[in-house]
Amino acid sequence: MFTSAAMFFNSAEEAVEFQCPVQETGLTATIEELMSLLQEGNSNSNSGSPNSGSEGSNGRGVYSLDERKRRRMTSNRESARRSRWRKKRHLEDFTEEANRLKMENRELKNRLGLVAQKCYVTWRENERLESESLALWARLSDLNQVLVAMQTMRSQY
Repeated sequence: MFTSAAMFFNSAEEAVEFQCPVQETGLTATIEELMSLLQEGNSNSNSGSPNSGSEGSNGRGVYSLDERKRRRMTSNRESARRSRWRKKRHLEDFTEEANRLKMENRELKNRLGLVAQKCYVTWRENERLESESLALWARLSDLNQVLVAMQTMRSQY
């Protein structure tokens, strides 16, 4: 961060320096241009220059073709610099997002592996219990047949 200074004139027509903190956001050239225009406007109004009325109602001076071209080139450079910065920032954001998603994907794969392993263990346990259930039903059926046979023998005596 740096400061940009400009001279302003108060109501008593005394020069007052104004310090303006400016962060590097790409607007530096525009702010400096505006500050210089304000200085020019104030100095022209104080000097009683005969050209002050010919500058138009917006207070901008008439610039030569070379000056306009230079300003446009400077503005285009700043715009390109801001565009490159935004592109770099977007790339960094996308890279961070990709890394976060890769990590999340790895964690989900690990969880899926654990769930699949637990599923397999549960499936094997279920198979064992079904087999045991069938064996117990067969034994119960055999015992039931023995009981029926014993009851029929008892009733015959």
